[in-house]
Amino acid sequence: MPVENLGHEYEFEPQYGLPERLPADEHIIWQGSPETGALVRSAFHLRKLVAYFGLLALACAWPALESGAGMAAVLQSLKWITPLSVLALASIWVLAWMTARTTVYTLTNKRIVMRLGIVLTVSFNFPLKRIAAADIRTLDAGFGDITLALQGDDRIAWVHLWPSVRPWRITKTEPSFRAIADVQGVSAQLREAWSQATGLQAQAAPQAVAAPGQSPSLQVSPV
Repeated sequence: MPVENLGHEYEFEPQYGLPERLPADEHIIWQGSPETGALVRSAFHLRKLVAYFGLLALACAWPALESGAGMAAVLQSLKWITPLSVLALASIWVLAWMTARTTVYTLTNKRIVMRLGIVLTVSFNFPLKRIAAADIRTLDAGFGDITLALQGDDRIAWVHLWPSVRPWRITKTEPSFRAIADVQGVSAQLREAWSQATGLQAQAAPQAVAAPGQSPSLQVSPV
């Protein structure tokens, strides 16, 4: 079964997160969405942006600080950069919230379905038999990412998947569950579903539990 891109407006989807009702021999194992806080920190790099705008504010205020001007002069130097920074950071947070609200990841006993898109909603269908391997990346508080390496020559544009895609894998994109809760538990469910769908044994790497920011490997290749 090839990877399918099924356009569908989620307001009219017959089953939540899915472009069509599942057949009788298929059932949902897990379904979830990104968590806004974890998503805005990992995919939208909010902390780095806060540091960037903080440096901009310092650069604007530095002449006044260096000259020993009073507080009024320092505040005057920040009158433009401060509201612009707040507006930019708020916009990033809203974008992350809307992304989390409109993204649904579904794992069934036969496939993975990703419903993505804020304005134009599309669904990507990844049969479990076409998944070569998966990696997990742990974040804070049990959240994390699961990236999927696909078999074959199927190509999906990186921009069509973002942010549900592994960063910096442009030519061979890897769809990803981003900022999901209980990433270790979901990875175990994925491993079990893959084994049952393919009839092969999956292998969990010994470093499956890692510190935040590391990328342990969850091998679902045949062993």
